[in-house]
Amino acid sequence: MRAAGLTDSFRSVDLAIVRWMAHFGPTLLRISLGIVFLWFGELATRTMAVLSAGHLTPAMALPILASWESLIGLGLLFGRGLRLILLLLYVQMAGTMIPLFLFPNEVFARVPYAPTLEGQYIIKNLVLISAGIVVGATVRGGAMVPEPPPRHGRETPRGDR
Repeated sequence: MRAAGLTDSFRSVDLAIVRWMAHFGPTLLRISLGIVFLWFGELATRTMAVLSAGHLTPAMALPILASWESLIGLGLLFGRGLRLILLLLYVQMAGTMIPLFLFPNEVFARVPYAPTLEGQYIIKNLVLISAGIVVGATVRGGAMVPEPPPRHGRETPRGDR
């Protein structure tokens, strides 16, 4: 009987934690993503120069990128205009992936499986893209749910499979 009580207590605490994460997770993700965008810039200035056939020099690209990333960061921090902000984020993220193809010898110690620090920095943007997708799922009022709706028949909690 005591083991059953302990199991029930564990499940109760677990559900409370998961409910907290489902409630606050998307907002915390949006805010932390905003902080990341406000903080960092990268070798994208040279990429912009190459893509613009030299019409946009790295010196000109730097303030444009800084403004672009700051706008994304502020939009995410304040949660305003998220559809436009996320579009800017996805366009910017697509641009950050281009050096993988334009400068493979700089982003890989051994192409294509051993990234340099710059390559690792670029590849980690997959996490930022995924975070943007999760934030995007909330722009029309979507939310995370702490547990799936009950199914008919035998129930198996998702995390216990």
